[in-house]
Amino acid sequence: MSVIVKRVLVIDDASLVRMYYRDILLGAGYAVDEALNGLEGLEKLLTEPADLVIVDINMPMMDGMTFLRALRRQASPVATTPALITSTEAKAEDVELARAAGANFYLVKPVARETLLTYAALLCGSPA
Repeated sequence: MSVIVKRVLVIDDASLVRMYYRDILLGAGYAVDEALNGLEGLEKLLTEPADLVIVDINMPMMDGMTFLRALRRQASPVATTPALITSTEAKAEDVELARAAGANFYLVKPVARETLLTYAALLCGSPA
């Protein structure tokens, strides 16, 4: 019997943030891919769908809000991929904008290990 591992795409322009999330998620048993911005993230999702997207708001090329709106407009199953926003922006209006763009949840950085794993499991299930 083969085990299907849940795949998470982390989209953030900060290498330390990507590394932090990657280490936590890999340690819990998730498969992890990374993208530097929303444009690269969208390209990766269209070629290899993920079970969860963790995306920053402020990035070059394509920010997180633009990425989410583009993702939700896709005419394929990838459009329903659960999305978790992580950002240093903590205003209520930022949360509302993210939800309107298609985010499932919004977490303010820094995100604790247990919080990240709780939301990952909630949005896409256990890693394997």
